[in-house]
Amino acid sequence: MKVQVRYFASLREALGAAETVELPEGTTLAALRDALVARGGAHAQALSRQRALRCALDQVMAEEASVIADGAEVAFFPPVTGG
Repeated sequence: MKVQVRYFASLREALGAAETVELPEGTTLAALRDALVARGGAHAQALSRQRALRCALDQVMAEEASVIADGAEVAFFPPVTGG
């Protein structure tokens, strides 16, 4: 399945505004984050488990245990973002 991943604030500066990612059915937000970190480089640094990040699934705040559906929009951002 394909999902759109969007990045905001400092994550956008490090990774760009968005990308499309191919995932297996039943993938959770936590598994997506771990897969992106496993890419290494900028993804590993920006999405590191050492950093506090928030997630949204289809524009609704979500827990990392949430399962992602095909065609969903996932957003990652720091806990506090500027205007």
